[in-house]
Amino acid sequence: MKIAVSGASGFVGSALLPALREDGHEVLQLVRRTPRTAEEHRWDPRHRRIDATLLHDVDAVVNLGGVGVGDRRWTEKHKRAVLDSRVETTATLSQALADAAAADPDRPRVLLNGSAVGFYGDTGDRVVDETAPAGDDFLAHVCTEWEGATEPAAQAGVRVVRLRTGLVLGPGGLLKQLLPIFRLGLGGRLGSGRQYMPWISLRDEVDAIRFLLTSPLEGPVNLSGPVPVTNAEFTAALGRVLHRPAVLVVPPPALSLALGEFTRVGVLAGQRAVPAALTEAGFRFTHPDVEAALRAAVARG
Repeated sequence: MKIAVSGASGFVGSALLPALREDGHEVLQLVRRTPRTAEEHRWDPRHRRIDATLLHDVDAVVNLGGVGVGDRRWTEKHKRAVLDSRVETTATLSQALADAAAADPDRPRVLLNGSAVGFYGDTGDRVVDETAPAGDDFLAHVCTEWEGATEPAAQAGVRVVRLRTGLVLGPGGLLKQLLPIFRLGLGGRLGSGRQYMPWISLRDEVDAIRFLLTSPLEGPVNLSGPVPVTNAEFTAALGRVLHRPAVLVVPPPALSLALGEFTRVGVLAGQRAVPAALTEAGFRFTHPDVEAALRAAVARG
């Protein structure tokens, strides 16, 4: 297949690209800077600009672009950047694929578009699969707008998969911040620890994307491990993997002081999300439990 990838330099994208090449695919990287290799192609999603011919012979697009959600305190400016960066990239690619489909309607195409389990809002201990409705907090709003921007491609007959990803466990992301703290024996649960953390190993995240390139699935797909855990369970598992105590508690007021609004929506809230669509389609997880996923992540990091 010929596959275009946006967000290829990110945590997941940098692991996905070599896997796609190993599978024998031709990969195009969409970049906002001046291209450095023949594989890189410049585009400008902020102004909805992309070479009109670039996607005409592309079989698949994997869109992983977007400003980091928890990278900094949630000012109104940062929240706008989080939303706009996702909607702009998705809308630009979706319309370009729709135009390509209009020019060559017989060519099968697929758009695997990033989203997040934050779509569901805070679900407490209620199990949620892909049929659950959207939540009503900021992250749920972002995911709703993000997924909605794929409609031009879907309406044009492109198979669209909305990748509702959980916490990806690997040598990056949240673990990059947590590991130094836990290795010092200073790790602990956040608040009550009862909030669910839908996780997935980096290996399974990449393998699920590879699986979805050719699977007939479309619509929302939860990219999360088969056994979601609470923050307290996650904390205990990470302590065991590192052979360190993890008995401390970070109280909500301290979290709010450090992180502001993100504490309520992104830290103390959670989703007990399960990968119903992936499981029913026959996808097999390499790391089916959180401790196995953490051991693999620590070994790589």
